[in-house]
Amino acid sequence: MELNLERPLLFFDIESTGLNIASDSIIELCFVKILPGGEQRVKTWRVKPWDYEHNCQRAINPSAQAVHGISAEDLADCPTFSDIADEVVEWIADSDLAGFNSAKFDLPMLAEEIERVRRWRSRELPIDLHHMKMVDVQNIFHAMEPRTLKAAYLFYCGRDLENAHAAEADTLATYEVLKGQLDRYAGDPRIENNVDKLAKFSTKQRTVDYAGRLVLNDKDEPVVSFGKHKGKTAREVYFSEPSYFAWIDNGDFTLDTKRQFALLKAQFEAERKAAYQERKTAAPIPRTKGYTPFEGLGDLFSQEKD
Repeated sequence: MELNLERPLLFFDIESTGLNIASDSIIELCFVKILPGGEQRVKTWRVKPWDYEHNCQRAINPSAQAVHGISAEDLADCPTFSDIADEVVEWIADSDLAGFNSAKFDLPMLAEEIERVRRWRSRELPIDLHHMKMVDVQNIFHAMEPRTLKAAYLFYCGRDLENAHAAEADTLATYEVLKGQLDRYAGDPRIENNVDKLAKFSTKQRTVDYAGRLVLNDKDEPVVSFGKHKGKTAREVYFSEPSYFAWIDNGDFTLDTKRQFALLKAQFEAERKAAYQERKTAAPIPRTKGYTPFEGLGDLFSQEKD
């Protein structure tokens, strides 16, 4: 069915240096503009991700590059978002917006890039994305095809779930659904009858605590997932701001989160003490001709401070 449009509808998608709206940038932007009557116009930009505050090209997160395959070298000769901002606004200006999960990520990222141009390049851009209509196709999909246990039971097992929301019925239904999934996707290499592989496939983010305040990166290092230290390893935070761990312990966090931070703190403290003891038991500084009692104290003090 063709769209019934009174004004253009602009579908858009973004690839970026990472998933942090505040600190990442657009590297690819595609617009597909559908006009009333069905005419279609397409425009795609490759964008050099620019840190306007520090006047340098922004790095691409390796996990993001693994998904979209775009490297910093691919973007070296591309325009910055500031260079294309006027053209982007011209494409958007008379349209409503549409995308897949775009209201959650793509739209905020686009708005952030526009605000950066306004702030750091002192340019007025005649657009306010907050006043534009946004059609998120993913939300329509989820609303029309519910991802509930009852819906899954009907889809994979072929019958209605009786006594839904009773703990025993729901638990047994979940077991039946998993077996139904293995039958339906037999032969698909992503779904194997193996608990280890099923666990890895079904877990989107590897968390340290159940609330997800700490997650594991590609090197299996615990990383803070929120707030001012988002994206930093817990080790980096501890050695730069150890009081942050006390703030966690006294804050409004789950006891499990506090425990995981406390375990990491204990680990880091033990490592620090072990390193200090190793330095203390190291061979003493040899006395040489012309040695004075004050020589070497600077190094010793710096070791103590470390």
